[in-house]
Amino acid sequence: MGIRKLGYVGLNVTDVEAWTDLLKRTLGIGVTTAKFGTEEIGLAELDEFKYRVALYPSAEDTPRHLGWIVDTPPDLDRLTQRLTDAGYTVEDGSPEETQLRGATRLRWFTDPVGYRVELAIGEAKARTSVARPDGTHPGTTGLGHFVLASPKLAELRELYESVLEFKLTDYRAPGLYFFRCNSAHHAIALAGADAPSIHHLEFEHGSIDDVGRSYDRAKANGAPISISLGRHMNDKAISFYVQNPSGFHLEIGCGGIEVGDDWVPHDFGVSDVWGHHHTNTNPFASPAS
Repeated sequence: MGIRKLGYVGLNVTDVEAWTDLLKRTLGIGVTTAKFGTEEIGLAELDEFKYRVALYPSAEDTPRHLGWIVDTPPDLDRLTQRLTDAGYTVEDGSPEETQLRGATRLRWFTDPVGYRVELAIGEAKARTSVARPDGTHPGTTGLGHFVLASPKLAELRELYESVLEFKLTDYRAPGLYFFRCNSAHHAIALAGADAPSIHHLEFEHGSIDDVGRSYDRAKANGAPISISLGRHMNDKAISFYVQNPSGFHLEIGCGGIEVGDDWVPHDFGVSDVWGHHHTNTNPFASPAS
């Protein structure tokens, strides 16, 4: 009990219109707007809940916040104490922030990289089903995981594994680690890099056919496919990647395995069973330690 899943991601983006076009026309994801203070932000509707990705107009493209859903108020209090004991300052989210997230309680802290990490109780259902363009049903089914690259790999591992109680699923030497907070293979991966960044954010899809339809639409619409269709070695997911307007990747995938408490972490060796050819150099081909 504790953190249950990745709930939402907020992004500062320089081109909300380009993001909206990619999400709607190519990926079949609805985007609505909402007021936050004086800003009008875009909310990407991946499933029946309020939103999974929030797009904040900005002069720079940077992560704004990463939101984890916590099971119960006692779990939130316990994790808050663990963070405080580890030297983190935990603060309550504002009423406006809490309402926008669809949460009943919200707390946040700053991770070793400088990103705002939120812990939320509750999720608000905003619809009974999600409208999709023709040929995309059921399309996306939710937010899967993200990969965070940073020169502070050791500090991030300590935070997620020792403080927030994520479990190591597997790794690839010398500097790429996959962690889970539920039965899915991973909710976050941490990698060594010279500068902090989100390498990719993954959107879960209902089937290989849904992934294939998105792949066809991406090619037809001229979307920048940055990593071709393929199957990963460790979680067995079938996916492809597009480069989004902020410069990092969106992974469109399905079929990742689930693991139990008897799972033994191991080095999974090569990255892919087949496919996943990169248009640019793969930064994790030989990860920095």
